[in-house]
Amino acid sequence: MSKEYLGEFEELVLTMVGILQDEAYGNAIVNEIKERVGRESNLSAVHVTLYRLEDKGFIKSKMGGATNARGGRRKRIFTITNAGLSMLKAMKEARMDLWKLIPQLKFSGS
Repeated sequence: MSKEYLGEFEELVLTMVGILQDEAYGNAIVNEIKERVGRESNLSAVHVTLYRLEDKGFIKSKMGGATNARGGRRKRIFTITNAGLSMLKAMKEARMDLWKLIPQLKFSGS
C-alpha cells in the first residue's frame, strides 16, 4: 500500500475545512484563504480539491439547509475526518523536523 500525500493546495484547503468547521463550504473557504493567507483562489479549484479530499477520506460532506439569501439553494458543508486530522498532524511534524535542520531557523533555547 502506498503512502498518501497531499499537494500544497490540498493541504491548504484541508486546513481551512478544519478551521471553519460547520461553516466550511466553497465560498467561505475561498474567502478564508484570501483573508488568512493573502492568496487568491478560484472557487472551481476549491470545489475540485474538496471532492478529491473527500474521495481520499480526509473530509466528508453533507447538504446544509436552503436559505433565502441563496435563492433557496442549499450549501454543501464539509467537515474534516479523523484521517484528515491525522494527515495534517503528520504533515506538520514532518515539516517541523525538516525546518529544525535549517541553521538559520534555529533560535536559542530550541
